[in-house]
Amino acid sequence: MKKTAWIALGAAVVLAGGAYMTFDYFTGNHVEVREVIGKADSAAAASGEAVEAEQLNGVWQLAEESEVYLSLKTSKEPVNMTLGNVEGSWTIDMGDASQMKGEGKIDLSGVDSGNPTRDDHIKGDRFLDTGKYPEAAFEAAAFEGLPEQWQEGVPVPFQMKGTMTVRGITKDVVFDSKAVYEQGQVKMEGSTVVTFADFGMENPHQVLVETENDVKVQLQLILNKAQA
Repeated sequence: MKKTAWIALGAAVVLAGGAYMTFDYFTGNHVEVREVIGKADSAAAASGEAVEAEQLNGVWQLAEESEVYLSLKTSKEPVNMTLGNVEGSWTIDMGDASQMKGEGKIDLSGVDSGNPTRDDHIKGDRFLDTGKYPEAAFEAAAFEGLPEQWQEGVPVPFQMKGTMTVRGITKDVVFDSKAVYEQGQVKMEGSTVVTFADFGMENPHQVLVETENDVKVQLQLILNKAQA
């Protein structure tokens, strides 16, 4: 093969590789979901000791490490993003579950998928429209299935029912959840599935990448007890 042909072939390979890397950057996943209740961690922390009601009862505030994730399934791979700073609380009453309540707000200006260009697109008026609706909110109405007795380091499953508000639209949701009491903190994970249409948005299909209509919302929350 002539030298010029080799050069042309090499240039084509470099261009193709660069194009793929660019495509991968703009369509790929750059965020890993960090679970707050890991199986190994929970097993190591589990003492089996009963947690007294007074240890749980009261108002618990979300710690800075808390995150809320969106996970989208595309024809390429699942894509995750964090939704920004989250603030909120969970009032626990082990004697009367009907008195439990929870609420949270998310500053959507902090949406982060690991790709600033994609983030700006998601925050734009076609989707989250953060200029007009800077916050998303959740309010819990019921906690079902929580046991009367907890054990240190042992996760307990339950359902958290409530409403989610995005873009000024409120929808009933149910989070399949679990919580654990560990070393003076409550950690909670939960997930639910919504659609773009639920909140007045169109599916963000991209060229060469199809996105499913379902969106998984994941809670990874760490709570500290408020000082009396």
